[in-house]
Amino acid sequence: MPLAAPIVDVLLLAAGIALLYAGAELLVKGAAELALGFGLRASTVGVTVVAFATTTPELFVTLVGAVTVSTDIGLGAILGSNVANIGLVLGVSALIRPLDVTETVLKSHVPFMILAALLLVGLGLDGRLGVVDGVVLLAALVAFTWVVLRRIQRTQASISAAERDRMPDPALLDVGYIVGGLIALLAGSSWLIDGGRGLLIAAGFSELFIGLTVLALGTSLPELAASAVSAVRGEAEFSVGNVVGSNIYNVLAVIGVLAVITPVEISVGVRSFEFPALVAFTLLVVALMLRGRWISRADGAILLGAYVAFVYLLFP
Repeated sequence: MPLAAPIVDVLLLAAGIALLYAGAELLVKGAAELALGFGLRASTVGVTVVAFATTTPELFVTLVGAVTVSTDIGLGAILGSNVANIGLVLGVSALIRPLDVTETVLKSHVPFMILAALLLVGLGLDGRLGVVDGVVLLAALVAFTWVVLRRIQRTQASISAAERDRMPDPALLDVGYIVGGLIALLAGSSWLIDGGRGLLIAAGFSELFIGLTVLALGTSLPELAASAVSAVRGEAEFSVGNVVGSNIYNVLAVIGVLAVITPVEISVGVRSFEFPALVAFTLLVVALMLRGRWISRADGAILLGAYVAFVYLLFP
C-alpha cells in the first residue's frame, strides 16, 4: 500500500510529459499557420499567442496555489519558471539549433523583459507585494500590450497585395490546433505538477522549494516543449519570442493579478538569492543576444550550465 502513492506520482509525471510534447506540437503548428494567414511574423506570434498560451500553467498554479496553500508556491513558481525559461528552455533550444534574435524582439520586447524583472525586484525589496504594486505591474502589462498591437498594425500594413495573395487564408482547423494544444498543455502541466509535488511533499521539502523547483520546472515545460519543437522545425523565432513573452507575462500579468488579489510576503532568503538570480539570468541572456544578435550553441551551453548551478544551490 505505501508504494501505491509513489507509483501513481511517477505515472502522472510520465503522462504529463507526453501530453506537454503533444500539446506543444499542436500549439506551434496552429500558431505558425495563423501567423501566415494574418500576415504576422513568427517572432510576433511567439511573443504573443504562444507566449500567452504557455503562460497559463503559471497563472493556474500561482492563483490556485495562493488560494489553497500559500503565496510561497506562486512566487516560487514564477521566479523559478522565469529562470528556467532562460537557462533551461533557451539553453536546450540553442543546443538543438542556434537561435536568431530578430530586431523586433530585441528592440520592442526584450526591454519589457528587463523592466518586468527589475520592477518585481524593486517593488518586492520591502518584503511585500500589495495592491498598489500589483496595479503598477498590470499598468506595465498594458504598456507592453500597446507596443505589441502597434507592431502588429505596422507589420500588416507593410504587406503588399501580391504577398497577401500568396498567403493562405486563416483556417478554423488552425484555431482547433491551438485550442487542442492549450488543453493538452494544461492537462499535462497539471499531471506533472501533481506527481512531482506529491513526491517532494512526501520527502519533507518546503512549499517555497517546491514552487522554485518542481512547479517552476513543470510550468516551464510547455515553454520548453514549444521552443524545442520550434527549434527542431526551424522556426527559431518562436523559441526566443516565446521565452521573452512568457517571462513578461509571468511577472506583469500573473504576479500583478496575484498581488491585487492577496498580499504576497517575500522572505529575506528570496530577496537575497532568488531576486538577484532572476536579474542575473535576465541580464546574461540579454548580453548574449546583443553580442551577436543570436544565441549560439556555446551560449546555450552557458545558459544551461548556469541553470544547473542555480538548481544545485537551491538544495538545502
